[in-house]
Amino acid sequence: MFRALKSLVFFVFAYASGMLFAAFALLFFWAPHDFLWSVVTTYCRLLLWAGEFFCGLRVIAEGQEHLPDTASVIMIKHSTALETYGHVPFFPKTAWVIKREILWIPIFGWALKLVFRPIAIDRRVGRRAVKQVIQQGMEKLAAGTWVSVFPEGTRMAAGKTQTYGVSGAALAREAGVLIVPVAHNAGDLWQRRELSKRPGTIRFCIGPPIDPSTQSPKETNLLVQGWIENKMLEISTEYQQTEGKE
Repeated sequence: MFRALKSLVFFVFAYASGMLFAAFALLFFWAPHDFLWSVVTTYCRLLLWAGEFFCGLRVIAEGQEHLPDTASVIMIKHSTALETYGHVPFFPKTAWVIKREILWIPIFGWALKLVFRPIAIDRRVGRRAVKQVIQQGMEKLAAGTWVSVFPEGTRMAAGKTQTYGVSGAALAREAGVLIVPVAHNAGDLWQRRELSKRPGTIRFCIGPPIDPSTQSPKETNLLVQGWIENKMLEISTEYQQTEGKE
């Protein structure tokens, strides 16, 4: 009960501080983008601090030595809300690929569009959405901005996955950049549809870059998913338990 209460306090803090940071960013819309990006990373770091302070969620990054020197595509396991902001402080300036409805959220969504400059897609249009990711993603990468993709498309329950969407791999191939796979065990401690967060250490594991130029996007997806899912089996107790039941 006490753990659930602390988790509720964390959510209230995250929402309230998010509105404040968003309002601040909108007021300073005229400022240089590097300054506005520092506002984003400060907020993300604040959320990581709050998660540890209120819920005991300590976040660490492993494998940062694998990061390429040039802008790349990040493909991240998607199981919670934490990885959407939690990976930001550990990478260079990045842009999310997100569903466009997020930008309709008053104040927060407006600031997200202004500062984060995401690639907002309508997932209902299928291949046109993939083309949008490729077109806008190439512009981002050419400007030195990394692109973060959650290839499962939706949050998956701990121990589960589904076929990866092709847009991230297709973008990397067209742009001639590398893919950085990222696995994490946040789903062990931050489970879907559960208010209470379990204390523990969340490991963001950054894998060796994958070159998409020597195989098709579908084959690249299999390589990325294979690395991520094997790493999940290594670091996630939920994955290990699921494997044991099969």
